[in-house]
Amino acid sequence: MSRRSPELNHRIMSAIKGKDTGIEKRLRKALYEEGIRYRKNSSRVFGHPDISMKGLKIAIFCDSEFWHGKNFETQKEKLSTNREYWIKKIERNIERDREVDEKLGQDGYLVIRFWGEEIEKDLESCVERVKAAVEERKTRLREAEAGKRS
Repeated sequence: MSRRSPELNHRIMSAIKGKDTGIEKRLRKALYEEGIRYRKNSSRVFGHPDISMKGLKIAIFCDSEFWHGKNFETQKEKLSTNREYWIKKIERNIERDREVDEKLGQDGYLVIRFWGEEIEKDLESCVERVKAAVEERKTRLREAEAGKRS
C-alpha cells in the first residue's frame, strides 16, 4: 500500500471544511422538507451547534468519526503520521464536545449528536429522532404555558 506524501496529506486535510459539510447539508435538507425550521451554526447558542432551535432549546451536532474521535482508543492505533499532533488534537475535540454538552445541558438544552455514518446510512431515523425531540419540547412548552395561566 503506497503512502501519500506529507505535502499531499496536508493539502487534503486543510481542505476539510468545519461547517456546511455534506452530512450537515443532508440532515438540514431532510429536516427542512419535514417542516422543521432551525438556525445553522448559530453564534447565539453555546458551542455553535450545526443545527439549533433556540426557542425549543435543541442543539444538534453532526460529528465526523475522525475529527470527533469515534472509537478513538482503537482508531488512534491506526494513525501513522504525525501521531502526537493528531492524538492531542482529537482528544481535545472529544473533551470540548463533552464541555459543550455539559454547558448546554446546564442551560436547559437537549443536545443531540449524530455520527456522520448514522446520517449517511439511516437519515430517516435521524430525522425521526429530531422530530420526536421537537414534539416533546413543544408539548413541554404548551404545558408550561397552561400552568402559568391556571
